[in-house]
Amino acid sequence: MAAEASGEQDPSTPGCGESPGMKDNTLHPPSATQMSGDMDKPLISRRLVDSDGSLAEIPSEAPKVGILGSGDFARSLVTRLVGSGFSVVVGSRNPKRTAGLFPSAAQVTFQAEAVESPDVIFVAMFREHYSSLCGLSDQLAGKILVDVSNPTEQEHLRHRESNAEYLASLFPTCTVVKAFNVISAWTLQTGPRDGNRQVPICSDHPDAKRAVSEMVQAMGFMPVDMGSLVSAREVEAMPLRLLPGWKVPALLALGLFIFFYVYNFIRDVVQPYVRDGKSKFYKLPVSVVNTTLPCVAYVLLSLVYLPGVLAAALQLRRGTKYRRFPDWLDHWLQHRKQIGLLSFFCAALHALYSFCLPLSRVNRYEVVNLAIKQVLANKSHLWIEEEVWRMEIYLSLGVLALGTLSLLAVTSLPSIANSLNWREFSFVQSTLGFVALVLSTLHTLTYGWTRAFEDSHYKFYLPPTFTLTLLVPCVVILAKGLFLLPCFSRRLSKIRRGWEKDGGVKFTLPMDHALAQKTSHV
Repeated sequence: MAAEASGEQDPSTPGCGESPGMKDNTLHPPSATQMSGDMDKPLISRRLVDSDGSLAEIPSEAPKVGILGSGDFARSLVTRLVGSGFSVVVGSRNPKRTAGLFPSAAQVTFQAEAVESPDVIFVAMFREHYSSLCGLSDQLAGKILVDVSNPTEQEHLRHRESNAEYLASLFPTCTVVKAFNVISAWTLQTGPRDGNRQVPICSDHPDAKRAVSEMVQAMGFMPVDMGSLVSAREVEAMPLRLLPGWKVPALLALGLFIFFYVYNFIRDVVQPYVRDGKSKFYKLPVSVVNTTLPCVAYVLLSLVYLPGVLAAALQLRRGTKYRRFPDWLDHWLQHRKQIGLLSFFCAALHALYSFCLPLSRVNRYEVVNLAIKQVLANKSHLWIEEEVWRMEIYLSLGVLALGTLSLLAVTSLPSIANSLNWREFSFVQSTLGFVALVLSTLHTLTYGWTRAFEDSHYKFYLPPTFTLTLLVPCVVILAKGLFLLPCFSRRLSKIRRGWEKDGGVKFTLPMDHALAQKTSHV
């Protein structure tokens, strides 16, 4: 948003207007006959696109809305409001200069004239410019002020009250509503299909909140009631968060990558240098990374399904589903989606690195050296049947595992997941996910083959890397297999349908029957 004026007022400064009074601020959005366009679709100039593809002109008698501000967000907001059937008046310090930036359907005038007739006014300016509106306190009395601003991280930490609360303290005779601060200017212009539909709204006045909620719905978005204006600080903190649900999974993936990279570096680079004096540091950029990525992807995929195994074991042990899981397990279950997507990301990188290996200069030199050795040894034909079959099976299983992981990643997207019913989503994420884990395990076992039993592969007495990665996935697969046994699966199914080991609902029969107590385990 662009600033409209300058100057800052201390939060403790008395409000700009002190005269009480409140008029009816209910703003009725355009009716179905007034709004024939589908607001989910991007805007086209001043018109709306009907569901049948025809264009409908904006009605002349439209609810009037005021906007104070002429920045990027204000222009996008005007475009959306005009396309939604509202009559918009923009207040600017220099209307002649800014008039050409707005749609022709919007009226651009001075701030004092812009706030006269509308009952709802959007304040699209920065916090430090709020005090410049004090001269309009009389005209703003009794109106609804919609604060759309967002503080920076430094401002959010420095000020104890939110921007909306500060605006309410400056204009006590107005009703302040916090809304639209989580919606970007791009989303306003292109439509809610290209962004988040939800618009958090908070205010101390239910009528004002209802009026703004109706406007949000008319613009094609979904209002979310966040309560009173005290919640504005939390609402303003939403755009400041950077992937809050990805912090723990990202740190987990980074930790696994560092561990396996160092482990492979010791085995593939340090050991040949210490033992034979061979310098293989050229492996660090590609070869060691390509050996590390599948390890991380494989372990992360197993960590997606391990918490489900632990949760099932807890339910079997407790004999009920009505006891909360430990906090660490609960958080683990909530981060499974992010862990799975990181697993797919590492697997996709591993595939790309593998495709690039034949292009490397190291691979070319190794092929030439192998050919020279074959000629010097007078070997006209080099063919090891076992290695050929191993590599063919290894590559095939890897492609199948990556393809299944791709399907899991695609169905994790909200747009795809919302098109599936619960049974379909559960089948893809649970059944096919377990199939991907089994395919990855077979892929790893085929890669290792007999290497785990050969002394030459225990460098510095360290086991091959693939043997370490097999630990957690094998535990998950074995546990899943145990839970498929009738003695466990039936009991677990009963627990998840509400049965409790030591629980029971006691009830008394009616008076005309024998007075007795019975127990129901439903």
